[in-house]
Amino acid sequence: MKIAIIGAGFGGLAAAYDLVRAGHHVTIFESADTVGGLAAGFKEPHWNWSLERYYHHWFATDRNVLGLIEELGLQGKVRFPRPYTVLYYKGKFYPFDSYLHALLYPGLGWGIHKVRFGLVGLFLRLTTNWRPLEKFTIDQWMRKWAGSKVYEEMWEPMVIGKFGERYASQVNMAWMWARLHARTTRLGTFEGGFQAFADTLAERLHILGVELRLSSAVKAILPQPEGGLEIVLEAGRENFAQCLVTTSPGLLAKLAPALSPSYLKGLLELKSLGAVVMALALKHKLSPQGYYWYNLPKQAGFPFLALVEHTNFVPPENYGGDHLVYCGDYLETDHEYFRLSQDELLQRFLPAFGRINPAFRPDWVKNVWVFRTPYAQPIPVVNHSSNIPEIRTPIAGLYFASMSQVYPWDRGTNFAVEIARRAARLMMDDCAG
Repeated sequence: MKIAIIGAGFGGLAAAYDLVRAGHHVTIFESADTVGGLAAGFKEPHWNWSLERYYHHWFATDRNVLGLIEELGLQGKVRFPRPYTVLYYKGKFYPFDSYLHALLYPGLGWGIHKVRFGLVGLFLRLTTNWRPLEKFTIDQWMRKWAGSKVYEEMWEPMVIGKFGERYASQVNMAWMWARLHARTTRLGTFEGGFQAFADTLAERLHILGVELRLSSAVKAILPQPEGGLEIVLEAGRENFAQCLVTTSPGLLAKLAPALSPSYLKGLLELKSLGAVVMALALKHKLSPQGYYWYNLPKQAGFPFLALVEHTNFVPPENYGGDHLVYCGDYLETDHEYFRLSQDELLQRFLPAFGRINPAFRPDWVKNVWVFRTPYAQPIPVVNHSSNIPEIRTPIAGLYFASMSQVYPWDRGTNFAVEIARRAARLMMDDCAG
């Protein structure tokens, strides 16, 4: 069959890999000028590795993307350094990525609070039955079982930072379960950066016969009376038997207005947040202790959710000696951070660096890049499983695989690969049927 895939992120590339090996003729349409989607990176002339526009890493449990890498024979290029994550408490940062560090963390005091924290954490790590959890918000469930003290010290700042005051109280407990159940302290990356993996996979697809069209935005997807789908592009129109869309729900609704009213309504009612990320190249290491990930509570006056010193994860030698730092936040798209200029945003962010390292001076900054996307973090509300759109849409031959459908899991390249390959299997099954 002649199959179109819209989006050359990790999901679209993975689906194309399965479909072309099954003998189908696959064309990928990508509006950007590079592959990789939200995991794409950029490279300065003096760097050996690319840097992701939006901070990325893999967990040791990310079996879908790591499995794909193994299928491609590239497992030797996966690296798992040992970075350190810290929490903020009363003006200081404390490591919090092991049971020992959790026991030593002063924010919970001693006694019953740490016992409840440990028991809740153990339960969430061991249970696989997440569906009862989605009936409750994180706030409701955690206050009942972990206690208000534990919740307010440990989890509430993260939930508010992640989803904002507006949505934090609406997010269901299954989302929290997924984060605590599957994630590991071991974090991985690909030699050369995520862009290097995306480029390698794209080259492999090219050899297999996949046609990859960059800078080719799709304008519409139209079902044809005789069957199949017409893809409308700026340069013309083309017909395909099937099409897989790997973009946001809102964009699918715009591209395919012929979808049934109920499916369209479901797409448009899905909520999500955008992301604003500033990456900086510094002359010196920012974290004196060599920490990788700083969780920063907004209540303490930090202007962003997380500070990530990438070169405490991947050595600065891979970036010409530059020390690379991310400042990231998930925000509603009407937030002022989406409108501020790069310099205005920099002036908002720089004072926080002095709270990380009092020796920091603005002249440490060598370069700055700002990246913004309107679709970065789905918001899973109570009983959210009933809101998830089917991969098979009501239009024959049209399929949808996005980060809004990987629930209860959180967004990321691992689950993008999983859902896209699941979509490819459905497409092949429908073709055979």
